[in-house]
Amino acid sequence: QVQLVESGGGLVQAGGSLRLSCAASGTIFSINAIGWYRQAPGKQRELVAAITSGGNTDYADSVKGRFTISRDNAKNTVYLQMNSLKPEDTAVYYCKTRLRRNPSDKYEYHYWGQGTQVTVSS
Repeated sequence: QVQLVESGGGLVQAGGSLRLSCAASGTIFSINAIGWYRQAPGKQRELVAAITSGGNTDYADSVKGRFTISRDNAKNTVYLQMNSLKPEDTAVYYCKTRLRRNPSDKYEYHYWGQGTQVTVSS
C-alpha cells in the first residue's frame, strides 16, 4: 500500500555533491518520521539523517556539517543533500519511514526503499 521511490544516487568524485530524493506514495495518513540509512560492505546499517513530522532532525556524527535533510510534506518527499563527499560515504542508501496509514491506526507502519547506490571515488 505504501511505496518509497528513491532517486539521485550515482558516482561522484571526492569533494563532490549528490542530492537524494525519496517519495512516499500510497495510503498515508501521516508520516511520523522519514530519513536515510546507509550500509557499506562489511558494516552495519546506520542512520544517516532523519526528520520528524515536527521538523526535528537527527544526523550521524560523521555527516554533520556536510549533509542536510529536508522534507516536502505536500509531496511526501524527503531529500538528502550531500556535500563534501568522502570515499567513506560510499554505501547503499536506504529511505525509511514510519507512518500511520489511517487515523485509527494503533501502530506505526515501517517501510523501506530498495536502496540507491552512492559511490564516491578518490
